[in-house]
Amino acid sequence: MAAGGVAVVHCAVRRLPQAPISAEPPCTVAFVKVTIVLADYAQAAEGKLNIIGGGWNITTGGVPSALAILLEVPWDRTNERLHFQIELVDSDGNAVMGQGPAGEAPIVIAGDLEVGRPPGIKRGTPIAVPIAINMGPHPLMPDNRYEWRLSVNDESDENWRVAFSTTRAPTLPQ
Repeated sequence: MAAGGVAVVHCAVRRLPQAPISAEPPCTVAFVKVTIVLADYAQAAEGKLNIIGGGWNITTGGVPSALAILLEVPWDRTNERLHFQIELVDSDGNAVMGQGPAGEAPIVIAGDLEVGRPPGIKRGTPIAVPIAINMGPHPLMPDNRYEWRLSVNDESDENWRVAFSTTRAPTLPQ
């Protein structure tokens, strides 16, 4: 499981004492907290995540799996369109390829969401957005390390990743 948040800060740059302060705007922070869990199955319902077989980081590969993602959207980022993208990469950071309708392509899941502010919620309260993505088996090589990487509006953070390893399937005695 990977959990954490990222603050993207745009600040005025201060120079040495006696030098003028730049004309940049004062500091502003855009913050989205993310939790990602690998699971056998996940469901988003009634604002909650239902997770079956969650929290693993080792698999034999070639089996169905799920990503259970919880985004905490800050109050000031509600009522705006957010684009998310999740890509599967190998241990070298290269895109993992899969078979798509038009042939081989990187394994990428993307979508858009817009989070509304529920009536009566206190100003400044972050809004939790559960996302469940269930997938069929991916053709992953055994004895390798892989990582799902999330970005929101082209912003990413090392804490918005979840890694796992593949092992060889056990052989049955003959």
